Amino acid sequence: SVSPQAIILVHWLLTIWGCMNYFFPASYAWGNFSVLAVGIWAIVQRDSLDAIMMFLTGLLLTVLTDIIHISVFYPQNNYLTDLKRFSVGMAILSLLLKPVSCYFVYQMYRERGGE
Repeated sequence: SVSPQAIILVHWLLTIWGCMNYFFPASYAWGNFSVLAVGIWAIVQRDSLDAIMMFLTGLLLTVLTDIIHISVFYPQNNYLTDLKRFSVGMAILSLLLKPVSCYFVYQMYRERGGE
């Protein structure tokens, strides 16, 4: 099993790198960082089903919002600098890892007594 601290650390780092260039709107950063804050709440309150369920729900919702952000704000080919390419790549990597993170968070939810 993967620790929730590792999940939060990886997604925090990928979100930081995804926000390095300013072509994503502030809602991308707000959405991802607020879900990570709920994840910290889930770490602190180890016996709370609400905290882990809200973290799981938030991760699932950010999958949808990340798809929308990346598809709407993806820069045109002739405007792709190395920084933009790196930043979008990290946002895409974060998006691809979120279903795996959701699986591990769901396992934590089950370990805490969720149905």
